[in-house]
Amino acid sequence: MAQAKKSEKSLTHLLIEDGLVNEEQLVEALQKKRETGKSLARTLIEIGFVSESKLTEVLARHLGLQFVDVASYRIDMTAVALLDEKMAQRHLAIPLSFEGDSLVVALADPTNIFALDDIRMTTGHVVRPVVATKSDIEDAIRIYYHEAAEVGAEDINDFDSSEMDDKELAEAIGAATTDEPMVRFVNYVINEAVTSGASDIHFDPQEKEILIRYRVDGVLHDVKSLPAKALASLTSRVKIMSDLNIAERRVPQDGHYEKLVAGRPIDFRVAVLPTVFGEKIVLRVLDKSSILLRLNDLGYDGETLSRYEESFLRPNGAILVTGPTGSGKSTTLYATLNVLNDETKNITTVEDPVEYRLPGINQIQINTKAGLTFSSALRSILRTSPDVIMVGEIRDLETAQIAVESALTGHLVFSTLHTNDAPGAITRLTEMGIEPFLTASGIVCVLAQRLGRRLCACRQPYQPEQELLDRLGFDPKAAARASFFRHNPNGCGRCSGTGYKGRVALVEIMKMSPEIELLTIEGASTADIKNVAVEQGMKTMRQDGWDKVMQGLTSIEEVLRVVI
Repeated sequence: MAQAKKSEKSLTHLLIEDGLVNEEQLVEALQKKRETGKSLARTLIEIGFVSESKLTEVLARHLGLQFVDVASYRIDMTAVALLDEKMAQRHLAIPLSFEGDSLVVALADPTNIFALDDIRMTTGHVVRPVVATKSDIEDAIRIYYHEAAEVGAEDINDFDSSEMDDKELAEAIGAATTDEPMVRFVNYVINEAVTSGASDIHFDPQEKEILIRYRVDGVLHDVKSLPAKALASLTSRVKIMSDLNIAERRVPQDGHYEKLVAGRPIDFRVAVLPTVFGEKIVLRVLDKSSILLRLNDLGYDGETLSRYEESFLRPNGAILVTGPTGSGKSTTLYATLNVLNDETKNITTVEDPVEYRLPGINQIQINTKAGLTFSSALRSILRTSPDVIMVGEIRDLETAQIAVESALTGHLVFSTLHTNDAPGAITRLTEMGIEPFLTASGIVCVLAQRLGRRLCACRQPYQPEQELLDRLGFDPKAAARASFFRHNPNGCGRCSGTGYKGRVALVEIMKMSPEIELLTIEGASTADIKNVAVEQGMKTMRQDGWDKVMQGLTSIEEVLRVVI
């Protein structure tokens, strides 16, 4: 009893010290606590004076323990498997990862010595407790135990379709909606992939197995496999989820699927492709929360952001974003539209497909079968008096021509193009058939970008050889002042041992100057245009990468991996 009163006094002191509650609120909460018999912490949360996460964070700091946001933590499924569901629920605890020989376990009450001893004896590992909110742990237990049941070997044997004729295959496909082991397995893979921060989920059929791979921070990782005999049941399940033709196995198909994962709405773009060993399936994970990213979050800062803002805050002109598939072009454009989006502007986009729904913006989905193409949609958009137009991709001459002419007639136009760098967009438009004088007059600026992996907090300081820095083109004065970091080869629980967590954009921005306009009209080469742009202050993607290396955001190896 005395210990409880001491803890309560400590809690009240911490809350007032941190400014989370005032004395009047505290008096009201203590009165309510006496009436209900609940703890002070629970009473404060229920009244609404303080959030559960903030209160838990304060308590963790008071105990000298780490507070963890379980929803964004990359949980190691091997660690989860060490503790059964009943014990996890009894102690409100979930294993997160390994740190050497220690097991990192999130608990709602890390002072529960009996729980810590129980977990240590059950798992056989030294337990390092961290603190998380009760609701986050309950959500994690539901996701990783209820929905993440692995398919057993005896269940896999039921998936054999190698000897099926068409009638038997149809019956198996029809049963896919109620095939509980495969339903659970697909849900498990999706939940684990999203929690791991994957951007793609690949089901790759091989001769004797189905490889399951996640693309995390731009790099594919093998995570598990299934016997090849499970392919028919797997593809049928995914097709049913994404409303595809389950009987068609000879041609590629594209679909769409939505699911709540850990309380977040996630869209999945599904692609099915016939291969010699069966149908390959790729689920592209589209997290709707990423459309709320700001340009600063993507790696646009300082001079780079200023140069870009000067261009997109103009009332008219065309702005192109270039780069290969998966380089973050659409995310950059969405972040830009979020800046421009207000009640004074009529903003319309034409996309294939519409990846994210943006409130307050008119979005058009391309439908080539119905005759709705980029060019036909653009012509119609221009009759609706738009202020800002975003064209998902310039694929042909007609679309390019309408986009450039729209920029010349008072509209601000955004679009994407596939080129290796920013100067290459000029020659690419000329090759497509756009008159050089139209390009010179209509284009305001061109961005090129790549996505590199961001160093995790477990990064390691080191000093690279001066010869390497000279060879790579580092500014000697800047390099002398910089602290260099490389990824930790052992990683940590947060980055699942990779040393990298998240991504950062490496950007180059070429603004259309009078000199570059003249070179465009004269049909100059990409190299000539690039030389002039660099002389006028354009920072190349590699130079931007070196700046981010010296800021400690990424590593030299990562820049060399993603930038030509």
